[in-house]
Amino acid sequence: MSDNLPLSGRRIALPESRELDLFADMLLKRGAQVLRCPLVSIHDAPDQQPVQKWLERFTNEPWDDFIALTGEGIRRLLAAAERAGGTLREDFIARLGQVRKITRGPKPGAALRTIGLKADLVAVEPTTEGVIRTLADENLQGRRIAVQLYGTDPNPTLMDFLRQAGAVTAPVAPYVYADDVENRQVEELIQELGSGTLDAIAFTSATQVRRLFQIGRRSVGDTQLVSILKEVTVAAVGPVVAEELRDRGVEVDLMPEQSFFMKPLVRELVRRFANPAAGPDSDTGLH
Repeated sequence: MSDNLPLSGRRIALPESRELDLFADMLLKRGAQVLRCPLVSIHDAPDQQPVQKWLERFTNEPWDDFIALTGEGIRRLLAAAERAGGTLREDFIARLGQVRKITRGPKPGAALRTIGLKADLVAVEPTTEGVIRTLADENLQGRRIAVQLYGTDPNPTLMDFLRQAGAVTAPVAPYVYADDVENRQVEELIQELGSGTLDAIAFTSATQVRRLFQIGRRSVGDTQLVSILKEVTVAAVGPVVAEELRDRGVEVDLMPEQSFFMKPLVRELVRRFANPAAGPDSDTGLH
């Protein structure tokens, strides 16, 4: 029976961390063999005091806009507000309901929906440049804009744009990326990729790409790593990840066209590898 599954016999590497088991399970149910190799993990910002001060400022002062770059950031802010105690979490949600919420892509929008809110404006593409293009024709002079950053990246491109446009800004970085595995395990993943035993690798964040090349540069070199990746199907969850790969000379073989989540990514993998006997119109099992 398993031989009839669309990914039967396919071996796929997953660098995902936060939702690794969920991603792996979707592939396993479709017959794939999964190589788990989480490359990075996400942690709360080590110093929570600036995050709490930002939350208090956001809830107590008048703001016009809130730019959310990641769903993870919204979840971390909610968790930080809850840990602070009192009514800060409820006050934060109430303030979010009062401001215009601008999201970089679908994931922040999904995080907002969990607290009964929705994005008021979605970037034309899920990138920093997409946010800037979305706001480029607006008069931002004097607007008070709170910005949720990702990782430890201060995103000078976005922040400089807002300040030059005359906005008053308040950035916050509620989480950091950290190495999730020892260098040796990343090197083992690179060896697996070069062994010819893997059919695909599916990237779900640009940070995973950077981590792979950070270690690969030391072990085999950038040129060799790019050559190794040419021998497998390279899947990207969305344009930000795809751009990170292409900037490093890696050809992206497949990516969801519209909805940049794991389920559509699995659907694309199924389309690529589906058993020909099942026919071109076979059900991928993902709805």
